[in-house]
Amino acid sequence: MEFTTPRFLLAGQLTRDYSILPNGQALLDRPGGNVLYAAIGLKVWEPDPPPGIIARVGTDYPVEWLELIAEKGLDTRGVRVLPDAVDVRSFAAYIDKDTRSSGDTVAHFARWGLPFPKELLGFKPRISHLDSRTQLQPVSLRQGDIPQDFLDANAAHLCPIDYLSHSLLPAMLRQADFTTVTLDPAPGYMNPTYWIHVPALLTGVTAFMPSEEDLRSLFQGKSTDLWEMAAAIAAYGCEIVVIKRGGCGQMLYESATHSRWEVPPYPGRIANLFGAGDAFCGGFLAGYRRSFDPLEAVLYGNISASLVIEGHEFYYALDAMPGLADARLEALRQNVRKV
Repeated sequence: MEFTTPRFLLAGQLTRDYSILPNGQALLDRPGGNVLYAAIGLKVWEPDPPPGIIARVGTDYPVEWLELIAEKGLDTRGVRVLPDAVDVRSFAAYIDKDTRSSGDTVAHFARWGLPFPKELLGFKPRISHLDSRTQLQPVSLRQGDIPQDFLDANAAHLCPIDYLSHSLLPAMLRQADFTTVTLDPAPGYMNPTYWIHVPALLTGVTAFMPSEEDLRSLFQGKSTDLWEMAAAIAAYGCEIVVIKRGGCGQMLYESATHSRWEVPPYPGRIANLFGAGDAFCGGFLAGYRRSFDPLEAVLYGNISASLVIEGHEFYYALDAMPGLADARLEALRQNVRKV
């Protein structure tokens, strides 16, 4: 398949997803990853040209999955297949729509009386794991991972990867004349240990979009007020701060005007919560580049997430009825609240 130069780049991770839904249904070994859902969230609004995705996988990543991803209209030329196997397994069990657990995989399967999948043998979840400030990981992104023509795009979103990837990519993209760079921080450095290092990551970032959980982790012992946290982050030079709050929607803080907004989630049907926050970020980038209005961008992201969580396949939102996203967008506008 031939691709034209993408207008949008999304960098992050591709994973092999294992999950248990709140109803006990297990979804085993499916293509996933934050960069995949972010790209779908963007593609809901900007289908052409195909957005470019940047990630690293090993030789054990199924070739047929890469082919499927390309068939769904994503430019996979930025996916580097390393010469060795790389463990990109991911596991999450949803206790309910607001509670997610990634630890003790055996106990979660036993709780539902489900057989433990042999594919998860030896899997160790990364819980409370701090990123290294000196050692690159196999999935850490390098400048050379980005195809040359991808640098002709002008907008990018950086999904959670690791500290070193996020310390490199924003500055590199700015040097390549990207005018919009949004960033969803990685849990591995949203920790008080990294307090003095996070501000350097925000230089030149258009929008910083942490989850509430990660933001509270970073500010542990310093503040419990989310608006106060948002203002502190914005003071480091970030124009827009969006706090993703799962079933509570999003909080938006605009640095230039000190405006504060709350946006509830669109009340759609929930089938699978995997990728909701990432889809939001992709939709946000699409909306921001259309309007350069932060609030409008949050609405776009909100609707992208609402479509993604209604299906079990990563590409489900792309098959939505024509006009559905726009109709939801108009309905959601009525529920925005300025604080």
